[in-house]
Amino acid sequence: MQTVLEVSHLFKSYGDFTAVNDLSFAAQSGEIFGLLGPNGAGKTTTIRILMDIFKADSGEVRVLGERPAAVRARVGYLPEERGLYKDLKVIEALVYLARLKGTDETTARRSATAWLERVELQDWGKHKVKDLSRGMQQKVQFVAGLVHDPDLLILDEPFQGLDPLNVEMIKGLIRELQAAGKTIVLSAHQMNLVEELCDRIVLIHRGKAVLYGALSDIKREFAPHSVRVKTDGDVTGIPGVREIRASGAALLLELEGTTPQAVLAELVRRGVDVQSFEVASVPLNDIFVQVVGQGADVT
Repeated sequence: MQTVLEVSHLFKSYGDFTAVNDLSFAAQSGEIFGLLGPNGAGKTTTIRILMDIFKADSGEVRVLGERPAAVRARVGYLPEERGLYKDLKVIEALVYLARLKGTDETTARRSATAWLERVELQDWGKHKVKDLSRGMQQKVQFVAGLVHDPDLLILDEPFQGLDPLNVEMIKGLIRELQAAGKTIVLSAHQMNLVEELCDRIVLIHRGKAVLYGALSDIKREFAPHSVRVKTDGDVTGIPGVREIRASGAALLLELEGTTPQAVLAELVRRGVDVQSFEVASVPLNDIFVQVVGQGADVT
């Protein structure tokens, strides 16, 4: 798989404050990659270096195989701080931004019109940006990041200010862009949405990567040693089950000195009617809180 974004030993300081501290990670072609961290972790500084807005003190960044300045036209960016021209008409603002990326006016206008329809704002193209609600402006800003058809899309808090219906819309569009071969770097505080969308993540804390890799591997590493069983049968007295407690409509069995496979085999041996059986997973939000709270070293 082709590496689309590569960050290697990146450092960036502001006076005595180190915002990014020996940070390394990579995003692959066609994946949704999560760039995560608490406020002040160094995410925005990192993104601005990727976009060639800031210069790193040291380290190397490669975007689409080039230095960031050489591929600006092939990268789309949704900044956390919104930057639409409030007094421009929506369609004109989008066309202007697309042309700054090298798209000709005819193509830009056609693309802007099509994307406004996709985000259900086709009737608002001739209105000024300032006349739109916050959620509408957020969708226009999302469109502004991709109206020039970039290969890499960097989204900083794309769900900010959106109601649940529009969150679902943007999630669907992000998945469509991935299916079309785009690479997406997603920075968001809604861990449940990150968990739904991302293939791999890097979690930054105090400028350093404290978690990095496939989300499935990370969740497996942090999974509690327990299983979730849905049954009306008797699950007491199974060797190695330390505690049994309710978990919604199921039972959570905490294990000690045994394996999930051994527990399932014992349930089958007893003839217990098992409706569902799974190794319990831990939400990404809980992993985030645990790792950031501990100030963990790189793993």
